[in-house]
Amino acid sequence: MKKELWYVAGLHFECTECGKCCSGPEEGVIWITKPEIELAAEFLKIPVEQFKKQYLKRAGLRTTIIEQSSTKDCIFLREVKGKKQCMIYPVRPNQCRTWPFWASNLTSPNTWNEALRSCPGINRGKLYNFEEIQKIKKTLKWWKDKK
Repeated sequence: MKKELWYVAGLHFECTECGKCCSGPEEGVIWITKPEIELAAEFLKIPVEQFKKQYLKRAGLRTTIIEQSSTKDCIFLREVKGKKQCMIYPVRPNQCRTWPFWASNLTSPNTWNEALRSCPGINRGKLYNFEEIQKIKKTLKWWKDKK
């Protein structure tokens, strides 16, 4: 018999545009794939090579978006009219799209509530049902749905 996941009744989440998921003070990684790099460069209307040189770094075999050196905030996070906004939001990487429904946050109610410490949108707003959460968790190539 298959064990039911603890969030079978769904979870509430509403982005508050606080930018904490994209902010330091700790250093993090923001994984980005080749297709996402191409989409982001196109969105910013710059050549892919310029985008790579200006905004990315290698981390082992993968590529990550760089962070502001002083704050460790994502380089694309900006404050606009008192709200934190992503400058590449329509083409943001999958890692950003699937927050907070990451496997690490969904291990247990404790890990979900631990994520609440850095994300005030957890446990409020829209109820995501189990099927929606599973679909978000399994999303890898979001750009294929956009074509």
